[in-house]
Amino acid sequence: MSTDTETQAGSAPVPLADSHELIKVQGARENNLKDISLEIPKRRLTAFTGVSGSGKSSLVFSTIAAESQRMINETYSTFVQGFMPSLARPDVDVLEGLTTAIIVDQERMGANARSTVGTVTDANAMLRVLFSRLGTPYIGPAVAFSFNIPTRKASGVITDAKGEKTIVREAVYHGGMCPECEGRGTVSDLDLDAIVDRDKSLLDGAILVPGYTADGWMVATFTESGFVDPNKPLKDYTKQELDDLLHKEPVKIKAKGINVTYEGLIPKIRKSMFSKDPDSLQPHIRAFVERAAVFATCPACDGTRLNEGARSSRIKGLNIAEVCAMQITDLADWIRELDAPSVAPLKANLLHLFDSFVEIGLGYLSLERPSGTLSGGEAQRVKMIRHLGSSLTDVTYVFDEPTIGLHPHDIQRMNRLLLRLRDKGNTVLVVEHKPEAIAVADHVVDLGPGAGTAGGTICFEGTVEGLRGSGTLTGRHLDDRAKLKEKPRKGKGKLEIRGATEHNLKDVDVDIPLGALVVVTGVAGSGKSSLIHGSVAGGEGVVAIDQSGIKGSRRSNPATYTGLLEPIRKAFAKANGVKPALFSANSEGACPECKGAGVIYTELGFMDTVSTPCEDCEGKGFQAAVLEYTFGGRNISEVLGMSVSAAEEFFSAGQTKIPAAHAILKRLADVGLGYLALGQPLTTLSGGERQRLKLASQMGEKGDVYILDEPTSGLHLADVEQLLALLDRLVESGKSVIVIEHHQAVMAHADWIIDLGPGAGHDGGRIVFEGTPAELVASRAGLTGRHLAEYVGA
Repeated sequence: MSTDTETQAGSAPVPLADSHELIKVQGARENNLKDISLEIPKRRLTAFTGVSGSGKSSLVFSTIAAESQRMINETYSTFVQGFMPSLARPDVDVLEGLTTAIIVDQERMGANARSTVGTVTDANAMLRVLFSRLGTPYIGPAVAFSFNIPTRKASGVITDAKGEKTIVREAVYHGGMCPECEGRGTVSDLDLDAIVDRDKSLLDGAILVPGYTADGWMVATFTESGFVDPNKPLKDYTKQELDDLLHKEPVKIKAKGINVTYEGLIPKIRKSMFSKDPDSLQPHIRAFVERAAVFATCPACDGTRLNEGARSSRIKGLNIAEVCAMQITDLADWIRELDAPSVAPLKANLLHLFDSFVEIGLGYLSLERPSGTLSGGEAQRVKMIRHLGSSLTDVTYVFDEPTIGLHPHDIQRMNRLLLRLRDKGNTVLVVEHKPEAIAVADHVVDLGPGAGTAGGTICFEGTVEGLRGSGTLTGRHLDDRAKLKEKPRKGKGKLEIRGATEHNLKDVDVDIPLGALVVVTGVAGSGKSSLIHGSVAGGEGVVAIDQSGIKGSRRSNPATYTGLLEPIRKAFAKANGVKPALFSANSEGACPECKGAGVIYTELGFMDTVSTPCEDCEGKGFQAAVLEYTFGGRNISEVLGMSVSAAEEFFSAGQTKIPAAHAILKRLADVGLGYLALGQPLTTLSGGERQRLKLASQMGEKGDVYILDEPTSGLHLADVEQLLALLDRLVESGKSVIVIEHHQAVMAHADWIIDLGPGAGHDGGRIVFEGTPAELVASRAGLTGRHLAEYVGA
């Protein structure tokens, strides 16, 4: 007979419903997890630690959160499921005690030109209602203030429900969109000098667009069209010839004996390159688009996105565009001063939202800020705002390094927010590296001991104090404190910045020493990125490695992304007397059955897509004939299965020496990715691994000044030392390195520190301190000085 209670020795009966206090995981094998089992306490804050690539994300996101979401999706009707992304069941034996998982990750918000901080948080929707009620003159309902809805006019006959006809001369459907820029705030044009070289003829390579080589098929349609002279420099073209080359409407012609459509170069590249999301383009095409596209503020709306009608309605002298341009801290004060009982509930909701922005450290933002320009950390905190006021309890919140991009001062505030979510009765799971964030956890799960195939096991479970004495890599480094550099480099020359005013910078003058490691610090929003990316990046000889994510499909891997596969393919081809294309799983060498993917994907309609290893190639992705060809006793599949460290040794000497490949592999090893397999899909890499892969690939570019934007993101405490050694090697090789960073270990290791602040937004934008780390600690200038002094124990 079943009972709804269970009795514990010496205690009162416990209701059975209250006994499910744990999330139980048994036999998890997702990615590199090695059949692990563990129990996670509910309604507690659990931190998951370990080196980058140890399996934290595989356990938390790909196993626990993924299964929770998959099971929730299954509760919908099959019709609704048909419109939802299909989620495969994680590779795990048993998952018990799951609750609804809400994932708050670092994925950047879409780079949609119409998406702003105000639209993604619904602040704009509430402000539109406010202006439709209180704005004078009255111009219409809330949609009249929306820059995503155009004003439309219609005329004709309307028939009502009774069948009676009414002749309407003109009906106006209000919208707030600026008709000139269609609500984007900018108008785009193309820089003709970036597209063609007027001093050359078509046959000499006048077209500078990627893929349009002088002897290629794309240019042949122009040279054989009869509309232009392919041997004459473009500067000598008549007006008609130039118009036919650049703007001619589509027309049928014969080129190389084949009927093709001839179209002017400008409309052709607009369709093929400029109409797409820049982030989805290949790097070299994206670079061309960014070079050729010229964006200017819309002259009709002055960048506000709104038409004249929407800008004419005001409350207390301000229109909705001016309100959205205010810093959120100022906007909150403006809303508080509104005396309007008719919109009291709306005012209360707006104030709650703006107070959440301030509480989470984003009070320096404005609602007009495009969401695609937010950093990963800012995007994650904007997503958090949606959940702070939520009335949901007993759910599982999953965070991916919520302290990323935060100054030590702001980390304490983030910790309080995480604890507040826990205290409402929720389970909070946090993947984290920062000791200050790990310290507030109720429970810690440490994965490792290494990364990739050397990780995937549970090294420790218990309290933070237990972790300290556990002897694991994380435990040993938890209380690490970097020492101040005893003899900072003096630098060789300086880079002068004068009168910097971008964003919140207040006419900043500063000298950046060259030939040294310079660290730029300050609270989030103080103006660090505005100063460095606005005044230094883009200059000649400057290589900027920012936080933007890297794009990669399941066919992309470290070998293809870094260009490593190119010299390897050529070496295989030369050794075997065949074409290099045979050694690409995306080209002629691909297995015909799985098209080089290594797996067969079976679409089952509204059910999950099932992937099974390809039986023809046994998951290798290559034709059997290709695998007969070897180089140094290894076939191409075996080479792609090697780790970076093993491949570095393989290609370093003897008959298998390939200097070009070895140089790339050495850079990958230098950034701590020695454990990665060359053929591992990019989609399986963690955030920290992707950042360092980008760093390794761009370190190969020729430049004198390197700009790194928070390179410690996703790095374990033990890996920070390796990064500092890499930065030192860059400087010693004659480079100048400028690092935007919050990590105190990097600050302590700097030769020179430039601290901005004192606050964020319009409270920042000034130089608070410039000098050596020792001088900053001695002066305790600003928030950075106090926290660095505390860190080094001064």
